[in-house]
Amino acid sequence: MNQSLNQDALPTETGQLLDPPPTHHVPAPLRYLTRIVLIPMMALVTVFFGSLSLLCGLWDRSGRQQHLVARAWAAAMLGCALSRVRLVGKEKLKDYPVAVYASNHLSYMDTPALFAKLPFQFRILAKKGLWKVPFVGWYLNRSGQVPIDSHNSRSAISGLLRGVATLKAGMPLLVFPEGARSPNGHMQVANSGCAFMALRAGVPLVPLALIGTYELLPIHVYCLRPRPLKIIVGDPIPTEGMTTKDADALTARLYAEIEKMYYQHSEL
Repeated sequence: MNQSLNQDALPTETGQLLDPPPTHHVPAPLRYLTRIVLIPMMALVTVFFGSLSLLCGLWDRSGRQQHLVARAWAAAMLGCALSRVRLVGKEKLKDYPVAVYASNHLSYMDTPALFAKLPFQFRILAKKGLWKVPFVGWYLNRSGQVPIDSHNSRSAISGLLRGVATLKAGMPLLVFPEGARSPNGHMQVANSGCAFMALRAGVPLVPLALIGTYELLPIHVYCLRPRPLKIIVGDPIPTEGMTTKDADALTARLYAEIEKMYYQHSEL
């Protein structure tokens, strides 16, 4: 490996430089299968379950039925992607029914993987722009998900406070602290918003590491490469006795936990 020529190489927790995973040279049959069969199937699945979720939203104000529809959508999306997900450390989820679940962000397939495998109802903190996407945005709006606009500080704070209210109402929250998909399969800088919400609500932070979704569908590469996926559940990080002044330190600890799990289990 010629590290001096690779400006995109990033260090792992051990300091070793790793090349970004390849995103090209996908076999032609796989490209055709994705574009002609799999992507159209995923679009139809999204329209069908999005419409079903809208119908449920006419009478289901709790969001429970809509969450079940979202789980069915996620399972169907993974089926279209020909990829199974294994949840490692599921037993750690039982002791903390209300928490901020924070995951690395690698691909558009992160959300289906998490919805399909996390065994409880939750809400997500997501970019406000997604609310403008047909069917997806309609579901997000009617099911009580939490929008956030990171480009506007006042709006961002308002979104975080809505997340705190969701937690205090007894609903777990799922967050991608990096805020955007990874451009090369490696971890990015994490924002402190998830720690802020956990501290304000007095709930723990639970680190999650997604494995394989970047290789399945990298950013800007619209070709699926089916493979087994994993979600690793880390040990919950308590917030008792801490204040929002500790948000940066708490975020650093969270990031280190996710990074450790990711590079231990990843194929990178």
